[in-house]
Amino acid sequence: MLSRIFATALMILAAMVAVQHGALRTIGLEGSCTSVQTLADGSTWVACKSGALAGRPSLASKSCTDAGVRGKLEWWHCPATIVSSAAGR
Repeated sequence: MLSRIFATALMILAAMVAVQHGALRTIGLEGSCTSVQTLADGSTWVACKSGALAGRPSLASKSCTDAGVRGKLEWWHCPATIVSSAAGR
């Protein structure tokens, strides 16, 4: 009886770890984005695809601009990231 409870708890823990490490994205259940091109000014073009359970991710919270949907991909233009330098201090 105790071994069944332990085995069940171990399986639940393994599933939680797999989900935390991106298993849903890897098997296509969750949407994902890929950086396609980095421009000379440091900005990037990102293509996002939807998953079977979740739609395409929104990059609006990262200050990216939605450029529209073409085919199965949604395109985003993201500004260059600001890197602060502590060398001058």
